[in-house]
Amino acid sequence: MSGPTETERCIESLIAVFQKYAGKDGNNSTLSKTEFLSFMKVELAAFTQNQKDPGVLDRMMKKLDLNSDGKLDFQEFLNLIGGLAIACHDSFLQASRK
Repeated sequence: MSGPTETERCIESLIAVFQKYAGKDGNNSTLSKTEFLSFMKVELAAFTQNQKDPGVLDRMMKKLDLNSDGKLDFQEFLNLIGGLAIACHDSFLQASRK
């Protein structure tokens, strides 16, 4: 049997990154605001550093937190990843048209 596919490795990687940050504040199935900010500053450093508005990460957290519990579960985390992937894909398509 062959090893995991590229897509399977990507899914494993997303789970591993989520788990790396979740649980530092007690609950390993969600990201607290502190854990979310840590994730953003390390894993999405270029995006975070390029933001001119210091409140953008707080607003992102609130928008992603669909059930308003002050934490991001894995589904809410995937909404962030999916949104970023769509934005990157759209940017790639626009650049390839030029």
